[in-house]
Amino acid sequence: MKTFSIIDFGAVADGLTNDAGAIQRAIDSAHASGGGRVLVPANTTVMAGSFELRSGIDFHIAEGAVLRSATRIEDFPGLVFGSGEEADKRFWIGAKHGHDITLSGTGTIDGQCRAFALGEEEHIFRPTLPWRPAMTCFEDIKRITVRDLTLRDSANWTLHFTGCRDVHAHDLRIFNNLKFPNADGIDPDHCQRVRIERCHIVAADDCIVLKNTAPYSQYGPCEDVEVSDCRLESVSSAFKIGSESHGDFRRIVVRDCVVERSNRGLAIQLRDTGTVEDVVFRNIKIFTRRFAPVFWGAGEPIYVTAVPRTHETLGKTIRDIRFENVTCDSENGVFLYSHPAGRISGLVFENVTLTLRESARWQDGLVDIRPCPGDLVPEGCEAYGEQTPWGRPARHPVQRVFLQGVDSSSVAGLSLLQGPDSDTEPDTP
Repeated sequence: MKTFSIIDFGAVADGLTNDAGAIQRAIDSAHASGGGRVLVPANTTVMAGSFELRSGIDFHIAEGAVLRSATRIEDFPGLVFGSGEEADKRFWIGAKHGHDITLSGTGTIDGQCRAFALGEEEHIFRPTLPWRPAMTCFEDIKRITVRDLTLRDSANWTLHFTGCRDVHAHDLRIFNNLKFPNADGIDPDHCQRVRIERCHIVAADDCIVLKNTAPYSQYGPCEDVEVSDCRLESVSSAFKIGSESHGDFRRIVVRDCVVERSNRGLAIQLRDTGTVEDVVFRNIKIFTRRFAPVFWGAGEPIYVTAVPRTHETLGKTIRDIRFENVTCDSENGVFLYSHPAGRISGLVFENVTLTLRESARWQDGLVDIRPCPGDLVPEGCEAYGEQTPWGRPARHPVQRVFLQGVDSSSVAGLSLLQGPDSDTEPDTP
């Protein structure tokens, strides 16, 4: 494979000069010659605004090299969505309508998230700049691999794959600031045939989240996804399906993972017009704790909800979901909720254990179904806390299992839930 060093194309590599132009020239030259490796040399610090990868390129950040994000809006001309609530969102490293692209190396990609914050509270940076860039946005790529890198301090979503096929992300270290909102780890969006393996992800928002966003609906369902051997820590959900669900999710396996100190463990949030089906969670250890209520979640180790995003949303169903060999040590119980009733069926729990343990200073018994209509609160609960555009949390006495709107006859094996701190049967309001 021929190598194209960005230094040979004019990169200054002083950590201060915007070297995006030199990077793009190296990429374009490699692409024009039929492909090759574009190299950020070892032990260099390179600052850059937006650039786009091309087919046949391995963009390689060598050992000790740091690729650092620029911070001015004019350095990020590309939009991720261009419409909707996130219309202003930009991206840093992109690729579109290509094939056989790799982002690799043992160096570091630094998103410089603090440069995009306008204020800082005890548990969250806010407000933030509305246009702050996602670290990547890869659209309609066939065969894309991201491997071996350290990615840190993203100012928005870190790895966003949308409409991609044959995605492989492995052996990554994603270390985002635990106070920075929307800095998800990995977001496969309308993607097919996805493998995520051996990744260590720390994120203020969801670590791994499958999405079907409305602007990219032309790319079809999110399906045939396998996540394995990952270590996840989040102040939101460690692994989530949704809440953007404008399309179907099917044939998903999450196995042999560890969830550490997360605000929520395994989550399914159906809020739009898609269906979630044929999902397996297997051999997973979960430890959850309540974090500050400014982030979604209330310490639930397992969370399955079907709720309309608005009162006008015509939602579909969640069905055929299995939890096998899952150990939960948490501050809240399993939360299963459908509104209207009957949209969740075929839940199976096999060898699932739960230990309730209080360790946070926040009030217990929180129930969080955001995003939802502002006036929607589960039956028997009391609205609580901050009113937001996505609804608000509620309160309810802690239960090992909160089951509402879900036919208990479809929840096979739920009686197996147990733990040394409790010997009572599950609560089913």
